[in-house]
Amino acid sequence: MPVPSPAAKRQDTLTRSERKDLTRASLLQAALDLIGEGRSFTSLGIREIAREAGMVPNAFYRHFRNTDELGLALVEEMGITLRRLLREARQTGVAPNDMVRRSVQVYYQYVKQNRLQFLFISSERSGGSRILRLAIRNDVIHFTNEMAQDFRRLGVYPDMPTSSLQMVCGLIVTTMLAAAPEILDLPPEQPLLEQEMTENFVQQLQVVLLGAGCWKEKSSRKNIDQIGL
Repeated sequence: MPVPSPAAKRQDTLTRSERKDLTRASLLQAALDLIGEGRSFTSLGIREIAREAGMVPNAFYRHFRNTDELGLALVEEMGITLRRLLREARQTGVAPNDMVRRSVQVYYQYVKQNRLQFLFISSERSGGSRILRLAIRNDVIHFTNEMAQDFRRLGVYPDMPTSSLQMVCGLIVTTMLAAAPEILDLPPEQPLLEQEMTENFVQQLQVVLLGAGCWKEKSSRKNIDQIGL
């Protein structure tokens, strides 16, 4: 009588809900693996995603109605995890400069450890699916709003109007997103290049924060009017 493999034993001990979650995760990973082979997300079909996951196509429809819905799940899962990590990096009692550096380190490591997810986000942010573009844009808004709320809680720019504070946080989030492809293109095992890129990233955000500290809304508008913009 054949002895069940350890994997089969683990599968037998899973609850129905756990098996469902495992199947869903396998489909998400299959899509990412295909993207890692150079495919664009919009070119992926349901059959090949299911085949990559080792399933029949009908299994796909038990979890997602179409590929866009699978893509939305990828956007949501990455956004939730990254927002949590960055919130932790912005805890009370951390000096602003240390907060910037720690946030950059957290983000840098997360991008490196989730290469396929960021290949997907970088591509779809300006890619073919309008549904996914809007989802990523909404996630950027969530990042911006949460950062602005944390800045208020920490007393950063206490006198700055909310609209201006959100603009500053939006610049920070945009800078972070723009850095992702550069992080992904960095050759492996190059600590000096990694250190240089990280320091450059920190300085970019410090410039944004320094400029924000000098921002005077009414006088800035007056200056803009004077130069005819």
